[in-house]
Amino acid sequence: VQLQASGGGSVQAGDFLSLSCTLSGASLENYVLAWFRQSPGLEREFVGGMSWNDVVYADAVKGRFTISREYVKSAMLLQMNGLKPQDTATYYCAASHGRILHTTAEGYEYWGHGTKVTVSS
Repeated sequence: VQLQASGGGSVQAGDFLSLSCTLSGASLENYVLAWFRQSPGLEREFVGGMSWNDVVYADAVKGRFTISREYVKSAMLLQMNGLKPQDTATYYCAASHGRILHTTAEGYEYWGHGTKVTVSS
């Protein structure tokens, strides 16, 4: 199982950015997928995740970020609206086989390389 995240970049506060995470080597429907982010000196934090019947968001992004799946591309999308400087971080996608949507990094056995998002004020 391999994950590939893409779509990061530098934007201004209030802008929109979309990240994509492509899953290869496995079927998307058999995995719970999630986004995490990490800033220098801080722990990796849960952003949001999607199981077969639920989508959960961290309070910090609720109402601004949207997670969805593109089964045709075997991908998970993270659409980020109203970006704030505090959203600046390296974003990682993660996958866990099964149906439990974990909100901690320990719950995921597969990780992609991060993609950096920088939001300027």
